[in-house]
Amino acid sequence: MAFESLSEKLQNIFRNLRGKGKLSEDDVRASMKEVRMALLEADVNFKVVKSFVKSVEEKAVGEEVLNGLNPAQMVIKIVNDEMVSLMGSETTEIALQPGKAITVIMMAGLQGAGKTTTTAKIAGKLKQKGKKPLLVACDIYRPAAIDQLKINGEKTDTEVFAMGTDHKPVDIAKAALAHAEKNGFNVVIIDTAGRLHIDEAMMEELQEIKKEIDVHNTILVVDAMTGQDAVNVAKEFDEKVGVTGIILSKMDGDTRGGAALSVKAVTGKPILYVGMGEKLSDLEQFYPDRMASRILGMGDVLTLIEKAQENIDIDEQTGKEMAGRMRKGKFDFNDYLESMKQMRNMGGFASILKMLPGMGINAGDIEGMIDEKQIKQTEAIVLSMTPEERANPKLLNPRRKHRIAKGAGLDIAQVNRFIKQFEQSQKMMKQMPGMMKGMGKGGFGGMGGLGGFPGFGRKGRRF
Repeated sequence: MAFESLSEKLQNIFRNLRGKGKLSEDDVRASMKEVRMALLEADVNFKVVKSFVKSVEEKAVGEEVLNGLNPAQMVIKIVNDEMVSLMGSETTEIALQPGKAITVIMMAGLQGAGKTTTTAKIAGKLKQKGKKPLLVACDIYRPAAIDQLKINGEKTDTEVFAMGTDHKPVDIAKAALAHAEKNGFNVVIIDTAGRLHIDEAMMEELQEIKKEIDVHNTILVVDAMTGQDAVNVAKEFDEKVGVTGIILSKMDGDTRGGAALSVKAVTGKPILYVGMGEKLSDLEQFYPDRMASRILGMGDVLTLIEKAQENIDIDEQTGKEMAGRMRKGKFDFNDYLESMKQMRNMGGFASILKMLPGMGINAGDIEGMIDEKQIKQTEAIVLSMTPEERANPKLLNPRRKHRIAKGAGLDIAQVNRFIKQFEQSQKMMKQMPGMMKGMGKGGFGGMGGLGGFPGFGRKGRRF
């Protein structure tokens, strides 16, 4: 995930600040020097870094901060506030036309940035808001792009307007708009051609579409993994075509995060969404304050709750019943399987842990705490049980355990350890009912027994 290295470095810097108690101006300046290096290593634009550090220092070295009750915490708050300001302060939505008027969105970006997939993701988001979008295939140079858009359109149940590769993109766009007016669509999303690099022909094509059609939003998709190049691409597109908003794709990849911290400051254009995976649902609204919290290791509980609400596919009554069984320590193996399923729907254990504040865990250590192989083995044990055994663990006598071990391809000792740990999880859940609140539908979040679930702990530790 983006920012892991930056987040870890910043948390270490602030940990050292907290350890000092009273702070001097030299302490603040020394820490800001380390922050400056961390930001530059994360590929944040150097002018942005210079301005950021200067602003933080000016506010942090004042008498009110240094002589306050908790100076280190006040410095961290200033860093947080400046980081939020850097990324845009306010969340920006895609501007839609009022009433039944058609909103035209033109998607742009270089080849390989994930533009076509992101176009379908946007359609999915708008459908959730009650809109009726029409996808338009205007990438006539890459037939595979048209096919890809059609496939993704089917997945989101969104109609795709295509005229093949023998018509000019501007003519396809005009015909699509007429089709939308005739058939009751209220959003038209044009997927334009990408290039391996910015060229005049590409820009002229976009300019021609904007000249012939009233485009309300020109959204640029940039690959966050390209760092400063992403910022340069955004700047050039905005100067030549005019951009209303930016989507950062591949934010789940091995990226240093500099684009997210630089692009708004350099271009003045807001980040609308961030792509967090290949699935069409993996598009998150960009909240500057939440992103700053993630970077500074403060967690992101609001996004976690929203993920739970969107992805946990159990009804309210079932969720309440499940939460009730957890609180009473009557959580059975069927509930365990359901919890594993819902966790995966939300992106997995590691994804969830990164959004929880106060865990005291460095981002780089989280992956090492989750043993997916071990989790799969525990699921194999449960799936080798009969429905009666899953519902009533007390039935598991030695003979049944041997049968289960054979069915899971594991030895009896592993089965015994798993069952023992499961029983310990039940006891822990009974003692910690507060962990069941506020997550997902009906209060169910599947979070209560993380500490006791097999697979959660240092990799290599046997269950």
